[in-house]
Amino acid sequence: MTTGAPDRCLVMGVLNVTPDSFSDGGRYLDLDAALAHAHEMWERGADIIDVGGESTRPGSARVDAETEIGRVLPVVRALAADGLRLSVDTTRAAVAEAALDAGARIINDVSGGLADPDMAKVAAAGQVPWVLMHWRGHSKDMNALATYTDVVSEVRDELRARVDAALAAGVPPEKIILDPGLGFAKRGEHDWALLNRLDVFLGMGFPVLVGASRKRFLGSLLAVDGVPRPPDGREDATAAVSAIAAVKGAWGVRVHNVGSSLDAVAVAAAWRSGHA
Repeated sequence: MTTGAPDRCLVMGVLNVTPDSFSDGGRYLDLDAALAHAHEMWERGADIIDVGGESTRPGSARVDAETEIGRVLPVVRALAADGLRLSVDTTRAAVAEAALDAGARIINDVSGGLADPDMAKVAAAGQVPWVLMHWRGHSKDMNALATYTDVVSEVRDELRARVDAALAAGVPPEKIILDPGLGFAKRGEHDWALLNRLDVFLGMGFPVLVGASRKRFLGSLLAVDGVPRPPDGREDATAAVSAIAAVKGAWGVRVHNVGSSLDAVAVAAAWRSGHA
């Protein structure tokens, strides 16, 4: 896999240029603030900066493509010019294509190609890595879609269908990355079941990205008197997931706080190899 690193799990830093993302909405909507935060993550050691211009938190409303492009492109253009390695977090082919033209090198599609049938064409034409996440519907509908008989096998089979569609569209197999989609049309028990059987997804033959950062199932785990811990208090738990995912063989973790997860994956790399 051309996006891999020889010695450890990759750390993808989240850069939300949105007003309504669940844990940092509005914090980096300003261009200067977004660029400063991206450089801070990069200088700390992030391998990839993942730029997104539309919130995918449960219940969020969609924005139009022009708004999304207007948020993402100035950030991607400036950061690419500075030499940062970028992915674009989008479900729209037009946004992905514009971001690739501006210097992004990875498409991170939380819909796995389902939201826009043209995304596969863009990924195939660009010959770039494409993250296919498990997805059942847009954010406003996802909670109602969290119904499974066997969540692990169903997510695996639905991801396999997305892989087959990508391959049929001409996307090279070495450019495909899978993401089980923690929190997307999943309840907490589903998220834990998927993490418990991460080996099933690693066994599909493609790199696996794990995105657990600050998510609801961690807040619920750490609840006090029935009150979930707020997103900013979930960093230690996020780093724990990063470490375990890395030990298990995940290709990458997508996180808000890159520092703690960089430490976590460094420990995991030493653990796996038996030396520092």
